[in-house]
Amino acid sequence: MADKWITIMGSFVADLAFRTTHVPAWGETLMGSAFKLGPGGKGSNQAVAAARLGGRVTFMSKLADDPFGQLARDTYKQEGIDTEFLFASTDQPTGAATIIVDEKRGENAIIVVPGACFYITKDEVDRAKKRIGESAVFMTQLETQIPTVEYGLKLAHSLGVPTILNPAPAAKLPDSVYPACDYLTPNESEAATLTGLPVKTPADAEKAADALLKRGVRNVVVTLGEKGALVKNAKTSEHVPAISAGPVVETTGAGDAFAGGFAVAIAEGRDIVSATRFGCAVAGISVTRPGTAPSMPKRAEVEALLKK
Repeated sequence: MADKWITIMGSFVADLAFRTTHVPAWGETLMGSAFKLGPGGKGSNQAVAAARLGGRVTFMSKLADDPFGQLARDTYKQEGIDTEFLFASTDQPTGAATIIVDEKRGENAIIVVPGACFYITKDEVDRAKKRIGESAVFMTQLETQIPTVEYGLKLAHSLGVPTILNPAPAAKLPDSVYPACDYLTPNESEAATLTGLPVKTPADAEKAADALLKRGVRNVVVTLGEKGALVKNAKTSEHVPAISAGPVVETTGAGDAFAGGFAVAIAEGRDIVSATRFGCAVAGISVTRPGTAPSMPKRAEVEALLKK
């Protein structure tokens, strides 16, 4: 792994995961089969994924001094993630997410209240300017305010640092964001929200990717779950198949697993197709395990799967 930083800006929320037979209807109460509290949030999950893969990760976010915030700090200490730019909130609690997992299908429904991490400011981003400039890649998502996301992307881009935007959860973006994105990595629903086009197949994904490239993005990877991913830029159009590591247990962390793996591979200088294949392998392992951050694999596991 290269010695340069992978800087990830984004969310931490505590995941409260409930496993049950189905998602309850309004007014319905279900008896669940299991409950687990653990670290979550897209930015945090991606940071854990990248660190476990050998990345030198610094995570930018905001936490309160409360039990969920302490859960985050303990997680980063354990995973070897740099926290110099983990800012303190005095007026917002650390965020939380309720995750309802269908224990038969492994699918999930999620409600997120971002809390403190949603309020990271442009001034706080500026305080990390030197670190961003020293980075091999800068990655962010949409669980913080979009103007701050845009500011971080543009700052990194101005410093010559490759940028990755994982546009999750799905949201409309101002046109000014796209030219600051070297890599845009939506899933099917996110690509559909961004473009207004239906995205169900690799052919649909290619049309959506073309629309996003026209807005100024330089590379697009549309992740397609069990169908793999569609890679598109000015020179390349390729469908990368999914990589299975076994039966699916839970898909909650799959997108973050892919993003963390993709960022590590780009930081190591891999081309976009190779980086996408690496990300698919990381996601393929993560879905065989319960949880989000806890499901992220180690580097040796990913290398072994790719050799198969």
